[in-house]
Amino acid sequence: MTTPTALSAPSPDRTRWLALAIVMTAAFMDLVDVTIVNIAIPSIQRNEHASVGQIQWITAGYALAFAAGLITGGRLGDIHGRKRLFLVGIGGFTLASALCGFAANPEMLVASRFLQGGMAALMVPQVLSIVHATFPAHERGKVFGLFGAIVGLGAVSGPLLGALLTEWNLFGLEWRPIFLINLPVGVLAWLLGRRFITESRAPKALKLDLVGVALVTLGLLMLLYPLTRGRELGWPLWGYVSMAGAFVVFAGLVAYERRKAARDGSPLVELSLFRVKSFAAGIAVQTVFGVALGIFFLVWTLYMQIGLGWSPLRAGLTGVPFSLAVSTAAGLSVQQLVPRFGRKVLQTGALVMGAGVLLYLWEADRYGLAIASWQMALPLVVMGLGMGLIVAPLTDAVLSEVPREHAGSASGLINTVQQMGNALGLGLVSVVFFGRIGDRLAPAEVGPAFAGAFRHALWYVAGIMGVIFLLMCALPRRPAQHVEGAGEETPVTAVPSPEREPEPQPAG
Repeated sequence: MTTPTALSAPSPDRTRWLALAIVMTAAFMDLVDVTIVNIAIPSIQRNEHASVGQIQWITAGYALAFAAGLITGGRLGDIHGRKRLFLVGIGGFTLASALCGFAANPEMLVASRFLQGGMAALMVPQVLSIVHATFPAHERGKVFGLFGAIVGLGAVSGPLLGALLTEWNLFGLEWRPIFLINLPVGVLAWLLGRRFITESRAPKALKLDLVGVALVTLGLLMLLYPLTRGRELGWPLWGYVSMAGAFVVFAGLVAYERRKAARDGSPLVELSLFRVKSFAAGIAVQTVFGVALGIFFLVWTLYMQIGLGWSPLRAGLTGVPFSLAVSTAAGLSVQQLVPRFGRKVLQTGALVMGAGVLLYLWEADRYGLAIASWQMALPLVVMGLGMGLIVAPLTDAVLSEVPREHAGSASGLINTVQQMGNALGLGLVSVVFFGRIGDRLAPAEVGPAFAGAFRHALWYVAGIMGVIFLLMCALPRRPAQHVEGAGEETPVTAVPSPEREPEPQPAG
């Protein structure tokens, strides 16, 4: 029983925090890449003569490949090693970014975006898994606070960075630098990750559940593809049939995974995780929270750029107070507030974010099309503070009682349900936002129509924050690590590969 402690002693704190900086950089790259493309779409369409369908696939291809592969990517990390899969993922992501940046035509760009999303699905689940396996329980609160800050920065850095890179037209490359900027960052992260990240994997040998992979991928595609393309295609009947069929596939997946777990103990989706109250409740909150974010960020961008006629750069700069507020509150919440107040911090965050949405609604109604960026700062700061009180503690709460051998599977599920929530939110935009805008608008009618639709959508976002507040009542009063305190859990090197001797120095 004393072996883990003895083994962990030689591992210096410096190595753990360097590893954290590396995986957080990768997480930031993914967060930025999800949003950076939207700003550059007009430039891509103009310079590459891309069709409307190709433009849709440039954005949707990444999201679909990413969401469909997350659970599988997480489980592959459990089986083959989280460091190994992280390096494969970030290497492939960097290569795919180069292919996007040097794409000779729209077809190559679409294919490269699919590859980029697939590589992100290998990379991103390992981030939380490595954190979970590398840091002892009493340090994870601080770590998830930093993770929440990264989420806040990524939320608006993508549009702002995309606007800057596109408007600067570096070396006459037009939109291409939005992808090429990943190359030096990705190469450096790969080299440092190879040296400083310590390998970890599930302590017992697992096998990849290929039938589970097929069912998960099929179900997610059947659900997310109609949500992604539904509005552009006019919500055809087959889309509704596909979404309904997805739930049949998921029901079949649950039945199969139960038999798989009983037979050999290595299912793709570890259903036993849902018996952990903190995990099940956190997953529900994560899904609904994703819906709210999916609605808000899209309608907010459309409101500023089309409704108010602002440039991409002005719209990006307007979001800076929001980003700073999220980052500040995220660090404060996990390190200082959650240990004292527990679940109440997350519930307060839901109420504060809802209050910020209502304040934004009031200001948008009062000032109309004459609203200025500085007038949006107050509601955005309030919303950002509320979001910061949620994002970091929520991840902490979801993973706090998850066994280490299932860290990859749990991480993949967290990211998957968030993507599903976002996709559902984007699908609902057609109802709560575009449903309020006429098909044929005179130029003078565009601004008022988009401003009115924005206010209408904000009512839905505020209502969803109320639902999230109620769902949070099912979360544990305090995450497990804050109750257990300092660390009798095994730290960084306590989950070595089963077939290898424990190493006192970082792998690489």
